[in-house]
Amino acid sequence: MTNGPGAGIPAVSTAILAMSRHLEVRDVLKTIVASARELLDAEYAALGVPDDHGGFAQFVVDGVSAEQWKAIGPLPRQHGILAAMLHNATPERLADVRTDPRFGGWPAAHPDMSDFLGLPVADGDEILGALFLANKRCPKPAGGCGFTEQDERLLGILAQHAAIALTNARLYERSRELTIAGERARLAHELHDAVAQKLFSLRLTAQAATALVDRDPARAKDELHQVAALAAEAADELRAAVIELRPAALDEDGLVATLRSQAQVLDRAHSARVTFEAHGVRALPAAQEEAVLRVAQEALHNALRHSGAKTVEVSLARDGQGALLRIADDGCGFDPRAVRRAGRHLGLVSMHDRAGGVGGKLTVESEPGKGTAVEMEVPGG
Repeated sequence: MTNGPGAGIPAVSTAILAMSRHLEVRDVLKTIVASARELLDAEYAALGVPDDHGGFAQFVVDGVSAEQWKAIGPLPRQHGILAAMLHNATPERLADVRTDPRFGGWPAAHPDMSDFLGLPVADGDEILGALFLANKRCPKPAGGCGFTEQDERLLGILAQHAAIALTNARLYERSRELTIAGERARLAHELHDAVAQKLFSLRLTAQAATALVDRDPARAKDELHQVAALAAEAADELRAAVIELRPAALDEDGLVATLRSQAQVLDRAHSARVTFEAHGVRALPAAQEEAVLRVAQEALHNALRHSGAKTVEVSLARDGQGALLRIADDGCGFDPRAVRRAGRHLGLVSMHDRAGGVGGKLTVESEPGKGTAVEMEVPGG
């Protein structure tokens, strides 16, 4: 790579844009490290985020294979030059890291490193991590470091934006945790109300059956059948709510697998038949996948709790570069115009907001006695 004046600016811009595309902390760290190594043409790059116990909560490397990393062993501790960058917030540019008096050696499987450039990643006075590169791919000046002052300035720019990206990612994850916590609280409240009502009815019906056993056995038998039905409904409510309280596995499993899993669980938990089909779906940006999942959950909730449907069909299909979600039931249906006047009934406003928030469109078709179909179109990334 040529490091003449201004030559690194387009590459820095590209690296910064790449960082801003990610919201997950781990993805941000990996992008920072890969961008830094490519930008400064180094053989190795790493970024460590410290914990409060003298180690690293996260440590991401680039230029080391998975097999090499496994052979190296446990994560490094905060010592030597890494500790100096974290504690003193000072850049380090060394001709040979192995000759520095602070160097404490490394495991046998660790790759050999010589010239070294490291900077702290800081947000104000808070040190978020240490970013460093080793083994510049260029001829080394005699006794000098392959990394130049310009390399240090470029890495400094990247480190500043890395701090912003890392802070934003942390805030995003925190806001998502709060959203999930709020959703769980809402579901817990629903669970309490639904199951408490069923159990109250169950107790009253059981008391009625007890009073009728001697003087009207036939009516007592009918009441006991009602007890069994109420108990089954309470169990269904409990199972469904417990499943809904689990966080969606979008990050690990993807949208299609997550929707299929939820449909299977709801099919087991409810008397209605719940099916799922997917056709040629491509991966979507994270925000769009989350919006699709939330709309699907709201529509399924409506169909299973309010429509009296015997069948609910969920499908997700490729639609150009995007996707089309459809949830259709054969339940009681409703008049969409009346619901629109009623405001937020059935969560339609929130579903429209979620779709619009990711550039999509939501349509609802329903008629009393004719079932309901909810469709959400989302563009590709």
